[in-house]
Amino acid sequence: MFRAIGIGYSRSLTSAAALNWVLKDGLGRLSRCIYTASLASAFDTNLKRVRFTTSMLFTFSIGVELLTPVFPHQFLLLASLANIAKQMSLACYMATSPPIHRSFAIADNLAEVSAKSQIQSVCFDNLGLMLAAILNMLLKNNQRLQTGLPFILYPIFSAIDLFGIYQGLKHVHLQTLTKDRLEIIIDSWISSGYVPSPEEVSKDEEINFMWSKGKEPLRIRIGCLNPKAQLSKLSVMTMQSVSNEDHYFICTEIFYRGLAKTREQGILLCIREGARMADVIMGLLQACNVRKALRSSMWESTTKASDSSDLILKEWFKLIDDSKRYVQQQFGPLNEQMMVRGWALKNILLNTEEQTRYSYMDD
Repeated sequence: MFRAIGIGYSRSLTSAAALNWVLKDGLGRLSRCIYTASLASAFDTNLKRVRFTTSMLFTFSIGVELLTPVFPHQFLLLASLANIAKQMSLACYMATSPPIHRSFAIADNLAEVSAKSQIQSVCFDNLGLMLAAILNMLLKNNQRLQTGLPFILYPIFSAIDLFGIYQGLKHVHLQTLTKDRLEIIIDSWISSGYVPSPEEVSKDEEINFMWSKGKEPLRIRIGCLNPKAQLSKLSVMTMQSVSNEDHYFICTEIFYRGLAKTREQGILLCIREGARMADVIMGLLQACNVRKALRSSMWESTTKASDSSDLILKEWFKLIDDSKRYVQQQFGPLNEQMMVRGWALKNILLNTEEQTRYSYMDD
């Protein structure tokens, strides 16, 4: 490792080697700072997804470190990449650990749960070191096999580690509400009149890559209309119908997904400034009810026409009125059942985009 950065050669300067070493650590810390600043709200709203994604990133960093002896002349590049990935994973681990530990602290014994988690980590680290030492002793007479052993065991233990992290996150039952969890609860309520518990939502909650989020048809997005995009007549008419008494409005939007720019339709929930948590729940309840109607056979045929046709506009506003009446009837029972099932109703955790609000100006 030291030879790769220049120490040991007569023509090299120790200061240059030290500079390379500082550069490697400096890039890692800088990347950690940028990563935490860009994903600050995602640590709460997409906790499990971010945790699992960065766990895979940490596994990748270990694999890159294993390549440094194979390519000693590329040590600085490989070590810098590995250190950047490790610093980002460490930032995610430190940010997501408190809420995960809090979910297990039933008797408010958060410090005890955190201490036991550290004990488990130390025990498995020591177990890994012990196993490595034993294998080195057993293979000390076979230098070739001893050299290739890390490359053989790395994919096996990495797969076991990621599988354990995935299963462990499935057993983390968070009681805080996010847009995704609230959407699962509301969909269950609309279809069967049943509010799932945090344990049941954990089974349905997706733990996948950040970029694979939201691939379901007619996805619901909380935010505001894109001013740079071309607005449909339906969206314009919906905004014109908003009154001073409304705390949110719902309209459709067209977005393009992936590198292929596939054109898809979605539902947009716009929240007004000063809206309460109850307004957000009511808005998402209405949006989910609207989505259910849009997936029906009637709307499959009518949405093939232009959204500016009189038939579409008439059916859309009728659907909005029917869904408002549904929300007025179902919000009270839904809210009571959520309290009974143990959900924390003090606040809804939203990311930066979902916190965007619109202002109402009466002409």
